[in-house]
Amino acid sequence: MIHQLRIYEIFDRNKAAFHARFRDHAARIMARHGFRIVALWETASTGRTEFAYILAWPDAETKAKAWASFRADAEWAEIKRTTAIEHGDMVGAIEDRTMTPTDYSPVLD
Repeated sequence: MIHQLRIYEIFDRNKAAFHARFRDHAARIMARHGFRIVALWETASTGRTEFAYILAWPDAETKAKAWASFRADAEWAEIKRTTAIEHGDMVGAIEDRTMTPTDYSPVLD
C-alpha cells in the first residue's frame, strides 16, 4: 500500500466553487476510476490557501493507470471547462507526493 499526498493552491475568490466542484464532481468521478480518498483538508501555508488530500493505492502501477483514466474522462474535462468559464482558474500550484511507508510505520488502511 502506498499513499499519495496532493496539495492544491486554491483562491479565496472562488474557494466555495472549488470545494463544490471537488465534492460534487471530482470525488465522484475519481471513485469511478478506482481512487480511494482517505481524507481531505483545507489548510493555509505561507500566505496562501491550500486544499490537501490523501489517496490510498495498492501500488504505483494502479495509481498511474487510475490517474491516466481520470484525466481522460470526458465528463471531468467538460466540468473543468465549464467551471473555468464560470469561475476562472480554480487551482494554482499543485504538489504531488507518493508516500511509501517505512518498515516501522504503523499499518494504515
